[in-house]
Amino acid sequence: MQSSSVKASAGGRNVVVVGTQWGDEGKGKVVDWLTDHAAGVVRFQGGHNAGHTLVIRGKKTALQLIPSGVMRDGVACYIGNGVVVDPSHLLSEIERLEAAGLDVRSRLFISESCPLILPFHVEVDRAREALREVSGGGKIGTTGKGIGPAYEDKVARRALRVQDLKHPDRFAAKLRELLELHNFSLKQYLGGETLDFDPIYTHAMKVAEELKPMMADVGVLISQAHLAGGNILFEGAQGTLLDIDHGTYPFVTSSNCVAGNAAAGSGVGPDQLHYILGITKAYTTRVGSGPFPTELRIDQPGTVGHHLSTVGQERGTVTGRARRCGWLDVAALRRAVLINGISGLCLTKLDVLDGLSEIQVAVGYELGGRQIDILPLDADDIIACKPIYEVFPGWEGSTAGLTQWDQLPLNARRYLERVQELIGAPIDMISTGPDRDHTILLRHPYKG
Repeated sequence: MQSSSVKASAGGRNVVVVGTQWGDEGKGKVVDWLTDHAAGVVRFQGGHNAGHTLVIRGKKTALQLIPSGVMRDGVACYIGNGVVVDPSHLLSEIERLEAAGLDVRSRLFISESCPLILPFHVEVDRAREALREVSGGGKIGTTGKGIGPAYEDKVARRALRVQDLKHPDRFAAKLRELLELHNFSLKQYLGGETLDFDPIYTHAMKVAEELKPMMADVGVLISQAHLAGGNILFEGAQGTLLDIDHGTYPFVTSSNCVAGNAAAGSGVGPDQLHYILGITKAYTTRVGSGPFPTELRIDQPGTVGHHLSTVGQERGTVTGRARRCGWLDVAALRRAVLINGISGLCLTKLDVLDGLSEIQVAVGYELGGRQIDILPLDADDIIACKPIYEVFPGWEGSTAGLTQWDQLPLNARRYLERVQELIGAPIDMISTGPDRDHTILLRHPYKG
């Protein structure tokens, strides 16, 4: 019993950062801020359909696949087995960061178990979305980067994985079989063009030589770093309401975005997840299709929706698409708190609400003549939900760049206190601007 107790208390402290809405909550900035206390940062799901924009000393850097810890010298970056990897995109991102003067390859470790995204996955993804639109079934709103088809191959136990790049003959045999399957679908069902084996194989073998030095048993490396006393940061992509199991299905992503998947998607045990930080905007946004109970129109100047869209600069990091905008939805956040086991919240983009005469928050919904206080799981039910709003007075003055709670306008503090009460989880951090220093800290995730 004594040795078990010693083992449990050994090592560093690990934090999981997850989005609590439909993504784009500002996770990248928060992860970057926290990496000042971390030895390593882990991506555990998704692919290069995710996008994190970091602003450091006024300079913007957009990351899609590489963990945000790359922006801090000496921080190890791990891509866990739950991530699907497009090797061409990964190398392009590495080269772009190296051109900016960053050391990447010596501290980037890629799980050998990551499924690969290959050109036919991209073609299938795009052809399917086009077919949905033509048939009138409605677009899902994918990024068209092959993420979904790559996860399908993983679940069907036919995926080519990073480790296969080390074995040319094995890779070739599996590629021929997989390409035949997807070419059949492209030609016979989707009406698209088929792809040739040779260009795909030749390019894969070329990128393999660059990736081999970065291939690793990521779960073991994370565990070793943790036991040596290093703090680890697990960086989620997308958001809880896009989770394949718990989101607004079928308008979701293809992976599990919730905190529990940080363990399965990186190769460590759930006992290594010590604090779950949920990121939420002070309002709500969504990219792509799907239900959105508190949505406001963004195309009319002078309206709140237009204010949120323009002042918040709401465009997707990856796609450039305008994000849909609406009031903060506490009923949806309650679902996210429940699913993730949130320890504390970081509320971002508070400064976007500056200047509004009043602020509304959805505290529940009216659905079929009854009142409910948590987001339903059925997409049709969500579409039918009518938000029930609580109204708050706005505040004068700017919150942009503030770093202390007492600096906030009184009405801003009252708003935050009420939101915290409604959600049922503490607000431990407040982001007041895009730069890593624009942060109010109430409780540090790494210091309890």
